Amino acid sequence: MPDQTQQEHPYIGANVPIAQAALKATGQMMYTADMKLPHMLHAKVLFSTRPHARIVNIDTTRAEALPGVRAVITHKNTPNRYYNSCGEVLNEFMTEQLFSPVVRYVGDKVAAVAADTEKIAEAALKLIDVTYEDLPVYYDPELALDENAYAIHDHGDLERGNLILTVAQSSGDVDRAMEQADRVFSGVYECPAIHHGAMETHASLAVFDAEGMLTVYTPSQDTFAMRRNLATIFDLPMSKVRVSVPAIGGAFGGKIDLTTEPIAAALAIKTCRPVRLVYNRTEDICSTRNRHAMRLYLRTGVMNDGTIVAEDMRAFVNAGAYASGTTSVVWAMCGRLFKVHRCPNVRFVGYPVITNTTIGGPMRGFGSPQLFFAQQRQMNTISKALGIDMLELQRKNLTTQQGADPRNQQPHGNARPIDCLNRAAERIDYSEACREQLESENARYRIGVGIGVGAHGNGMYGVKADITGLMLKMNCDGTCVLFTPSNEMGNSSVTLQKQMVAETLGMCLSDIDCVEADTRLTPYQLGDYSSRGTFVSGHGALKIATSMQKLLAEVAGRMLEVPAESLRFADRAAIAADGKRVTLEEIVLYSRDHDQKELMCAESFASQAGVMSYGAHIAKVRVDTETGEVKVLSYAAIHDVGKAINPLSVTGQIEGALQMGLGNALSEDMGVDERTGAVKNRTLKRYKMLYAGDMPKELTVEVLDSFEPAGPFGAKSIGECSVVPTLSAIGNAIANAIDAELNSLPITKEKILEAIAKKTENKA
Repeated sequence: MPDQTQQEHPYIGANVPIAQAALKATGQMMYTADMKLPHMLHAKVLFSTRPHARIVNIDTTRAEALPGVRAVITHKNTPNRYYNSCGEVLNEFMTEQLFSPVVRYVGDKVAAVAADTEKIAEAALKLIDVTYEDLPVYYDPELALDENAYAIHDHGDLERGNLILTVAQSSGDVDRAMEQADRVFSGVYECPAIHHGAMETHASLAVFDAEGMLTVYTPSQDTFAMRRNLATIFDLPMSKVRVSVPAIGGAFGGKIDLTTEPIAAALAIKTCRPVRLVYNRTEDICSTRNRHAMRLYLRTGVMNDGTIVAEDMRAFVNAGAYASGTTSVVWAMCGRLFKVHRCPNVRFVGYPVITNTTIGGPMRGFGSPQLFFAQQRQMNTISKALGIDMLELQRKNLTTQQGADPRNQQPHGNARPIDCLNRAAERIDYSEACREQLESENARYRIGVGIGVGAHGNGMYGVKADITGLMLKMNCDGTCVLFTPSNEMGNSSVTLQKQMVAETLGMCLSDIDCVEADTRLTPYQLGDYSSRGTFVSGHGALKIATSMQKLLAEVAGRMLEVPAESLRFADRAAIAADGKRVTLEEIVLYSRDHDQKELMCAESFASQAGVMSYGAHIAKVRVDTETGEVKVLSYAAIHDVGKAINPLSVTGQIEGALQMGLGNALSEDMGVDERTGAVKNRTLKRYKMLYAGDMPKELTVEVLDSFEPAGPFGAKSIGECSVVPTLSAIGNAIANAIDAELNSLPITKEKILEAIAKKTENKA
């Protein structure tokens, strides 16, 4: 096994551009929407305009008669098997069908057309006649929970009515601790549905050949679960279903679930021709997945010195019209509540609820951004009420390197949130920023300083068998091919795996070719989600590289007549203690010609640790009290990721997460028109994602110089944790600037002016 202690390595800790960067920069990268096959048809989907209705009649006669139309599919001529589109809960809460005779939100699938051109397909949709019978509608999860509420689903083994499942966990004695606390603080916190905003919309290209093989090209984060779902829907053996990922133009969790894939597949099977379905941006916003809207009720019991003695949260989570992976998100956020504070008495109860809104699904952070927005906003409230600086309140309560989950005493790993916080305070000059806040408290332009701390896990250990399989094959010139079930979706996951292999075998990165994410070509893995990229898949890459190193060393040892274990690998060679060497090319050729043996190996790695990544963010904002405009002046984001395998990638992940988080905090909200049930902000122009120019001019992004013993080369993941503290840091900064409670996201100009007016009115 290569030395994983904190020492210098040629590739571990090096700044490496992401794989495929040149292809993307030059426009040569092939995405699903770019793919064209002979005789390919174009698909379009007819979406429901009703939030909840039974389809009384659907007439496709006129559409089918339109020249150029090759197929029209509805619930009448497609498989009616139920499934759950999210691979994390594949066999639970199966509420979805390819098409259902009942539509459950504005944007639900009603029918689909395959035609010679996209224009013809769009024209055909207008010729489909649908008669609806309206049904009761619920947009608010708490209203949908009423015992007299109409059950939106009659299938899927839901707990009761529209409640999918009650998620409940606790430690200690919360009620008694609340009674004994000096102060108890309560608050209600609201987070809206958020669009993922990936550059590439959802798209799929399906082929069904004469041998009965269904191939689906799609930008999937969960390739093997998609294969299993498609095999189930269409009653095919998995040997006859192939899911292949050409490239992913951004995902953030939004490309875990099945969306376009079964529609393209059904049309391909019906026509026996390739069918490509590409959603436009409005379809992507309204008819795929979104971050869950939530309403969180939080109580915190504290002593007068600021010690937190109890935390009690109830979360009402809007699943939208279908169960999807909502329970997985709620379970994940539940676990995070037990990971940050040294509080022994903690309780979480979550209610994932079906409503007649767009479908909630996995998104970067899996509920952690909403959870920590509530927790950290309430921490800020406690800080002001007790007269204890937020920095000191955090230091008093944050977990330490010896911290463990109070439910089961499972260690958090080398947890360093306090070190992150101290470094962030230093980098932003927290004392000076607080002085500016104090001096501007009566001015038009007010300065506010806000702190947010958060955490996220590293994989699915303890929840699922967290497996990644890989294969490695040497070429006769000493280069190699890595067969990985991961894909390079912007998070540098495959690049990191190549770094592991290059480091272990003494190769150059350019010597390693990769075959990525293809159920026909690569081994199985759980999926590209839950921040598995570094901690789990990276460990798998290290394991396969170590296995290959042993094979190479055994051959090289015989060639050099030295013990295999005495060799080291560098400069594309195996080197003995006396300086004698044989190149990798010579080793491979010797194995083939002398041993008549191909050098290749396969390994699987199953994670056996559930460590946490932590981050602390501090924001300084300026609020115009006359217009409500917010300007983020400076921002410090410090993260504990163990050893940064690729600092360039880690920094990029955090910077991108900040732009995402700032938009979530200040402007983004899909919104629901309660009159029609339609998404309000259905275009990017109306949705208001932030531009690059909206980012703070003074931005500090750093990672601690730390080491996680359970991680490959001491590394932990960053992808999801990077966004988690942002909402609370911005929310606290604005609240401190205007000295008001702002607990509903996004914090818009209108909400700020309303809070200022209310405060002025109360003073009068």
